[in-house]
Amino acid sequence: MGRAFEYRKAAKLKRWGAMSRIFPKLGRMITIAAKEGGPDPEMNPKLRTAILNAKAQNMPKDNIEAAIKRAQGKDAADIKEIAYEAKGPHGTLMYIETATDNPTRTVANIRAVLVRNGGELLTSGSLDFMFERKSVFEFDKDDAIDLEELELELIDYGLEELEEDKIPQENGEDKAIVRVYGEYASFGELGKALEEKGIEIKKASLQRVPTVPLELSDEQMDEVSVLIDKLEDDEDVQVVYTNLA
Repeated sequence: MGRAFEYRKAAKLKRWGAMSRIFPKLGRMITIAAKEGGPDPEMNPKLRTAILNAKAQNMPKDNIEAAIKRAQGKDAADIKEIAYEAKGPHGTLMYIETATDNPTRTVANIRAVLVRNGGELLTSGSLDFMFERKSVFEFDKDDAIDLEELELELIDYGLEELEEDKIPQENGEDKAIVRVYGEYASFGELGKALEEKGIEIKKASLQRVPTVPLELSDEQMDEVSVLIDKLEDDEDVQVVYTNLA
């Protein structure tokens, strides 16, 4: 999605506040994962990842445990993960991933936001060749870790790319991080390899990465950003992936 959207996303999560938007979204993903693969994170990689991402957003332990317990209730069975494909202004393409108990409501809300902001829904499968599914892990850079050596060791576990980056912090300083990209099917194996090397993973996800990233002007980016913000404001929308560079 590009660094600009990483920064915008971080600022947005802070504005939401712990209990208003982000915690329910994270809790829903924990519930879905526990429903699909069981309540034990050691035996359920998807649940382990959902909990990891929840902790990264400072979600309280009680909230996490409550989300796991909900997986045993009748409501959990009604939640479905559905991805919608869309086109936005200036040639932007979007995958809109949702977790919903009412697909009719969700698709109507998404369509309305798109239409009001210069976008439209596309037929399912339209963007199959415009995005690739990738395993993505993120951890804090540590000078004690030899990244060149780590990169060579992780190739056997599905590593495709390892990059360093800096994320702006509230105090004005930059935080050095390392981002690891791997094959979609290697998510569990690659994550386990990182853990076994004593690396504390801060974020882990299966992302949709554009095959041909799109460059926009600042003005165009602002217009697209408004659309993405409004989509993400919907309680059923988990994440929006775009083809932006």
